[in-house]
Amino acid sequence: MGILRTNTISGDETQLSTLGIGTTAPVTGSVFFDGNGDFLSLASSGDFELGNGSFTLEAFVYANSWSSSNGGGGIIGKGNTTSLSGEVYTLQVPSGIPKLWIFNSSGTHLTPVVDSGVTLATNVWYHIAVTRDGSNNTRIFIDGILKATSTENYSITTGGSFYVGTQAYNPGQSDRSHNGFISNLRVLKGTALYTANFTPPTLILEPIQDTVLLCCNNPDSAAAVSLAGIGTSKTITVNGNAVASTFNPGLVRNFTSGTQFTGVTRLDTQGYIVPPSGTTEQRNRGRGLFGGGYVLGVANQNVIDYITIPTTGIAQDFGDLTLARRGGRGSLASSTRGIWSGGFTSGDINTIDFVTISSTGNAVDFGDSTESKRDAGGLSNSTRGIFGGGFAPSPGGLNTIDFITIATLGNAQDFGDLLSSVRSLGSCSSTTRGVWGGEYFSPAGTHSNVIQFVTIATLGNSSDFGDLTQARSNTNALSNATRGLWGGGAGPTLFNIIDFITISTTGNASDFGDLTQSVTQAASAASPTRGVWGGGATPTISNVIGYVTIMTTGNAIDFGDLTVARDNGIGGCSDSHGGLG
Repeated sequence: MGILRTNTISGDETQLSTLGIGTTAPVTGSVFFDGNGDFLSLASSGDFELGNGSFTLEAFVYANSWSSSNGGGGIIGKGNTTSLSGEVYTLQVPSGIPKLWIFNSSGTHLTPVVDSGVTLATNVWYHIAVTRDGSNNTRIFIDGILKATSTENYSITTGGSFYVGTQAYNPGQSDRSHNGFISNLRVLKGTALYTANFTPPTLILEPIQDTVLLCCNNPDSAAAVSLAGIGTSKTITVNGNAVASTFNPGLVRNFTSGTQFTGVTRLDTQGYIVPPSGTTEQRNRGRGLFGGGYVLGVANQNVIDYITIPTTGIAQDFGDLTLARRGGRGSLASSTRGIWSGGFTSGDINTIDFVTISSTGNAVDFGDSTESKRDAGGLSNSTRGIFGGGFAPSPGGLNTIDFITIATLGNAQDFGDLLSSVRSLGSCSSTTRGVWGGEYFSPAGTHSNVIQFVTIATLGNSSDFGDLTQARSNTNALSNATRGLWGGGAGPTLFNIIDFITISTTGNASDFGDLTQSVTQAASAASPTRGVWGGGATPTISNVIGYVTIMTTGNAIDFGDLTVARDNGIGGCSDSHGGLG
């Protein structure tokens, strides 16, 4: 067996070596704060007493909402927790406007030292930086653009703890805290890193000279510290429900030293090894999940099955949903999490469940949708999940669109409205667009061929895309990054039709081919190359799984069977669908 030996697989070792640290760069991630009692704290330290010298405070910040309080929305805080005396300083974003406040020993500083004057949007990553140089120029930058400069002379010698995700004054209080994510937070004492417009970092931040804290960049631990000061150690205490997340601003590693492997690399000695191609996140993907459903005359189902989409064969048991349900078509996934929303038990429910796709096991509660409903259409990209339409006993069909941030836990929020109040939609996505097609008007009892779309990263109402080849409902859709496909469905009869669209355009769907059977309410999942449909009503209950190659046209081929034949709103998802690129 050959031996592969390397000292540095990845990371910028040059920067680390200046500090005498022989390690690789951290894995990028973030910390999620729910805005009510969540924050990180560090014990009082001279490293955070910035005096009257140069400093840099910077972080990537993403907000689900901004505090409307005049002194709210804390990102960084240092000082006294019970009053504004003791020279408190805080970088905060009240009403979405980044500012740096300094309160002197009598607490009488009533205006910010520097105010960006810029109102940030929600659900967008921003790089925020505040620096002061040796000439008392305090500057604030948003995404590398200088927004304001102050020449006020002040000294920061506060005492007290250091806080992340809240102010130092009444830390954790909802109007003084951050609701969202913070990633790659870095504090430099002695260096004004930015003094003019600059290109925002695209690489994960490193512990450069004068770094006294670098945190909020580890997807496994909210308490991880990449560099806890020069020559000192620091411990982060996690307060409330602050939690590490894989959600991040898209930063990448800096491969400037060590050994990098790209493509398929073979090392031949007396033995050999073949490092797998693709990133760690891309390997071992291609899993499809099918959850819930109904067995006529028996019961609602809580079973979750899984398949490996690039293969064929019989599905295997994954675990159970938190509730046995039918009508749970509001299913979607990131590359790591599978989500099911709503459905029907003895009545309509608002429960959202999630699982970790790469493992097996029972689902866990995620939060609640904005209302109790069933038969919504779920779609996603790698960050955001969206649920469109659905059915509630009153008024029947719904036009509401909800959204969640998949990497977090919490309740869904309002996104906008569909073109009309409908249920039983087939849904799919690219990385930028979410698309619904086919629907049922309830209580009018008519089927539709309408296709509509939204831009996933924004908020707003849907727009018309075009029409399916046949008006129908209870057709399930799937996609790769380019094409969306709708299979089966019901109108006056059951259909085996497969339609396709090019997601980046608008226009009417075209004929793709036929499913292996005429079926309604089948679940769907996709990889970059294959689309699969499983279960449904034919009109008898089916366990059949069929598949197609997405970028061709033609009829579906038999894949295998589900563990339990079932219909009526099975929710399907995968870790490699078109919304994930």
